[in-house]
Amino acid sequence: MDSLGTKLCLLKRYHPSDNFCTFFSESFTEEKLGQAEKTELDTHFENLLSRADCTKNWTEKIYRQTEVVLQPNPGARIEEFLFEKLDRKVPPRPTNGEILGQFMLEAAKEFGPGTPYGSTLIKVGDCQRRLGGAEREFLQTSSISFLTPLRNFLEGDWRTISKERRLLENRRLDLDACKARLKKAKTAETKAAAVPDFQEARPRNYVLSASASALWNEELDKVSHELRVAQTEFDRQAEVTRLLLEGISSTHVNHLRCLCEFVEVQAMYYSQCHKYMQELQRELGRRSPHSLEVNSHPAGSPTDPSAFLPLNSPSPLETDTLQIEEVQPPASGTRKAKVLYDYDAADSSELSLRADEYIYNDFTGNVK
Repeated sequence: MDSLGTKLCLLKRYHPSDNFCTFFSESFTEEKLGQAEKTELDTHFENLLSRADCTKNWTEKIYRQTEVVLQPNPGARIEEFLFEKLDRKVPPRPTNGEILGQFMLEAAKEFGPGTPYGSTLIKVGDCQRRLGGAEREFLQTSSISFLTPLRNFLEGDWRTISKERRLLENRRLDLDACKARLKKAKTAETKAAAVPDFQEARPRNYVLSASASALWNEELDKVSHELRVAQTEFDRQAEVTRLLLEGISSTHVNHLRCLCEFVEVQAMYYSQCHKYMQELQRELGRRSPHSLEVNSHPAGSPTDPSAFLPLNSPSPLETDTLQIEEVQPPASGTRKAKVLYDYDAADSSELSLRADEYIYNDFTGNVK
């Protein structure tokens, strides 16, 4: 942008007649009524304008939605916006994971760290706090590496482009107004220079005709000069705007780099969260499900052993046949099993079963 800014400074000069609203109302009204000729821009320039508008619209949508993803709470987003506009530092705010972890740790103190529930709450709460810290780091890094460049484009480069486009439109209206005035002056000068009717004309009409012709010639020269000045200003402003619009290509390259950084940060965040959860899973997996308060269930209520399976444990379809000697029956209650495949009894000591049926064993030898 430094070289581009230098070119703009060299091309753009202050002009004494820098009046943006000259002939604006007249030219704009006649253009809307179809009575004025509009100066058209070339096809390449129109394509640059369309590309710039498309970039602005989609950048704004991506920026807003990324804000929603990073901070779903609209109240928190409004608070951060107000602090930013007031040039004040946003106060630190704990993440939801950190709050949940703190609640679990406080609950563990109340229930007792030595109890199975309390000790598990401590482990899970500590993991939630680490997840919340990873989330905080992810939000900060994403804001700096991705959101900030997008916001800088919308609030900086795009505002400059919009300003120069408005100025170019004013220059075009001035140019169209000068063209219309020149056209009127030429028509009037032609009428004034026409030969009068000798049958009705008097000698003084020749004097009036010559005087009017001279006045219109003077007006024609004045309007022609104004047209040249307007054309020069329009061409200069068109060149300035064109350079800014061509800079959109550099903007795309910059946003591409920022997008790749955002993906890297996001991948690192999810990888770290996955690592924390695997560590927690292994730590909780060391504890046998029977160490929990199984006796707290009402007598005779079925319990589902799958509720105590680790998160990444394979499904029954993916495991080998479970050996009966590896299963330790609970102290009390009823054991339930789900039939996976159809089975026809080979003799009277076996049962014929159908898939998706449940069988229950109340540890008295009775199978239902």
